[in-house]
Amino acid sequence: MHRVIIPVDFSETSLNAARYTAKMLSGKEETQAVLYHNYDTHDDYDICQNYQESLKKEFYKAGVKSVECESEMGGDLIENISRLAHSIRASLVVMGITGKSAIRQVMFGSNTLKLIDKNLYPVMIIPPDAVYKGVTNIAFATDFKNVELSTPSQLIDSVLSLFNPRMHIVHVTKEQVSVLTSEMQGEKEKLETMFLHFQKEFHFIASHDFYEALDKFINGHNIDILVTVPKHQSNSSSLFKSTHTKRLAYHSHIPILAAHQ
Repeated sequence: MHRVIIPVDFSETSLNAARYTAKMLSGKEETQAVLYHNYDTHDDYDICQNYQESLKKEFYKAGVKSVECESEMGGDLIENISRLAHSIRASLVVMGITGKSAIRQVMFGSNTLKLIDKNLYPVMIIPPDAVYKGVTNIAFATDFKNVELSTPSQLIDSVLSLFNPRMHIVHVTKEQVSVLTSEMQGEKEKLETMFLHFQKEFHFIASHDFYEALDKFINGHNIDILVTVPKHQSNSSSLFKSTHTKRLAYHSHIPILAAHQ
């Protein structure tokens, strides 16, 4: 059973992420959507229950096979979601990246990024203007370094198996790669083995601007989801240091799937 947690604060952004997820899970067998809300006071309980039940009906109408609602009062949002993900063995957590007001944008956006850093389960970030059109092509950005140790292939495989997309494995480097070194060939073979069940294409792009190169690739290959592996803060080249995370997450027009190493 694939259990997908969708935290909602009922802002436009969280509702868009929820509705995107409903379409993404429509008709998928052995999947369960878990709508999670963290409320502040006892007075909020009845209101949040009504909102959740209304959203639950939307999910069933969209074709989601199973939907559950979870809510709790107070506590730390990130800790709460991480604990829930662990207790139900979630396959994925889906969150939006901004809110409908300046305050919500800071709070909801920063919590999404904190969850990526904290959570051991894959987190999918849904941009506020994202519209679900299916998952046919995904791009996996990799630095081709120690891929066997740094790539959580089982977690990524678990999510992508819902869609069986074509996998574009992308490496952006400052120097043109005409012939793979023996080391790179070895890393390529490891990636081929790790994602054996997917159709794969490898792309080596020469560019001094990683973000520009990746953006052009996404647009040129009709990429539906970008997969990245957040690395520990000690890794100075990590794409998911806080500044890099914000740049990717806040400016991407397609969902980002972050699976922690």
